[in-house]
Amino acid sequence: MMSDGRQVRNVYCIGRNYRLHAAELGNAVPEQPMVFLKPSHAVITMETDTMLPLPLDRGAVHHEVELVLRIGRRVKPGMTAAEAVDAFGLGIDFTLRDVQDILKQKGHPWLAAKGVLNSAPVTRVLPFPGTETLERTIFAMHNNGRLVQEGRAEEMLFSLDTLIEYTARHYGLGEGDLLFTGTPAGVGPVQAGDRLELSWDGELLGSCVIAAQI
Repeated sequence: MMSDGRQVRNVYCIGRNYRLHAAELGNAVPEQPMVFLKPSHAVITMETDTMLPLPLDRGAVHHEVELVLRIGRRVKPGMTAAEAVDAFGLGIDFTLRDVQDILKQKGHPWLAAKGVLNSAPVTRVLPFPGTETLERTIFAMHNNGRLVQEGRAEEMLFSLDTLIEYTARHYGLGEGDLLFTGTPAGVGPVQAGDRLELSWDGELLGSCVIAAQI
């Protein structure tokens, strides 16, 4: 459930949508949006210092801060982000990196690395401010007070309109769906006790404290 009480349906995520992030992990830049799913059970509302249990005993767990769009209606062909999105927030795509590396080597799906419980926390949501504002505004994440990730949607390889059109055409988009739009460079590991703060244009939207999952 979102901060405003709305239910979450499908959770779509875009991989390698920032050139520098693809480079830091040694990945090729995709020629079209790279879409994967997280279970809706991975979503948790991030308020103030929300405790976030994660499976830290399964190897490195990396943070990936992302702009998250919430779809407000059934998306039809030709719709833009301005027509499809009713709210946005910031989220973290927590990734079990060691697990993901093994899955990639075997050619297996990423669910075991990307879909664990609490792996998709989302801050409080704000009304959609218009595509241009959304693309130009800086979002950031601090870990224990230190800036670790910062980006703008205008730096994406695939624009918000392109992501909406592509995802809707291939998989469908409807009311209550979330779209994690990709992470900028600066991803890194977290450990128990880390405090992560997510901000939009300097305004704190949510924070969480990492804990070991029992």
